Amino acid sequence: MSSPTYPPPADPVSGPPRGTQRFEDDSGAAWWGFAAIMLLIGGILNFIYGWAAIDSANFYVNNAQYVISDLNTWGWVVLVIGAIQVTGAIGLFAGNQYGRWIGILAAGANAIAQLLAIPGYPFLSLALFGVDILILYGLVAHGHPRRGGVI
Repeated sequence: MSSPTYPPPADPVSGPPRGTQRFEDDSGAAWWGFAAIMLLIGGILNFIYGWAAIDSANFYVNNAQYVISDLNTWGWVVLVIGAIQVTGAIGLFAGNQYGRWIGILAAGANAIAQLLAIPGYPFLSLALFGVDILILYGLVAHGHPRRGGVI
């Protein structure tokens, strides 16, 4: 006499019986990790770019017309956005909702800022705008990771 197997074998057509197997989708955690790393990198770069703009470094295009005042003001805007991005990345690494909302705010603000900065550094602005859109997708579409934190 053979004992029944538990869990019952899967039917090739309908799949495993209900309630016998649980699968976790880790794509949300992967997107959170991507968003956290890219926010951290973008925040550090924005901090450096802001510092360079405040110092009137020769990194930027000469005689560019900025939407927001002058290069010095633009540097402070980018520096503040960079600090918010780093804060959001730290929150995402911790795995909390605070980091998610700060990350959404920071990526959205940086996306707008990069579009406004196209006269200063056109190709870099468009590339960073694309990265910000991917960050927004990862944080908005994939919600909260299943486990404690990203790392």
